[in-house]
Amino acid sequence: MYGLWRPRVLGAWRIPASGPVILAGNHSHNLDGPMLIGTSPRPVHFLVKKEAFVGPLDPFLRGIGQLKVDRASADRAAITDALGVLERGGVLGIFPEGTRGEGDFASLRAGLAYFAVRSGAPIVPVAVLGTAQRRGRVVPGLPPLRSRIDVVFGDPFEAGDGSGRRTRAALDEATVRIQKRLGAHLADARRLTGRHGHP
Repeated sequence: MYGLWRPRVLGAWRIPASGPVILAGNHSHNLDGPMLIGTSPRPVHFLVKKEAFVGPLDPFLRGIGQLKVDRASADRAAITDALGVLERGGVLGIFPEGTRGEGDFASLRAGLAYFAVRSGAPIVPVAVLGTAQRRGRVVPGLPPLRSRIDVVFGDPFEAGDGSGRRTRAALDEATVRIQKRLGAHLADARRLTGRHGHP
């Protein structure tokens, strides 16, 4: 990541130095995941769609600790793997919008709330800005090489209400809380970096 682009990482000190953490990132470009893996001060384990585990990418993704998930079904093995990362005190990376979209946290899946409430791990919001603004001439699908990409980490917060409840209502409430915090962080990150438009 540092060889191809010029990432500017802000607030990395906000990630707790040890213990389970969930990184919740906005998702507007395929580069967002690799950028977070490459710039996070701690190893990050993402749930990656199983279609990505093909050819030479398969051993590479496994080797750097990424988790295979079947997005077409309720993949119980992937859920167990993700909870295992947190139980071992690791960092789980999630794009709570599910698939690549506007990158503005407008539509959140309940998965993030489930992992946070079930594990008790704090959520650190992270905004990746600059991956989807312009297309490069060398590789049209990627931002221009050596362009600046901002990775802004926010303050950790608890998603649950402290009761430990995991009912559908409790997860819905947690999802609303999470959405407000992630949206506020994204707005702060845009102001901080001067990127007021599209991520």
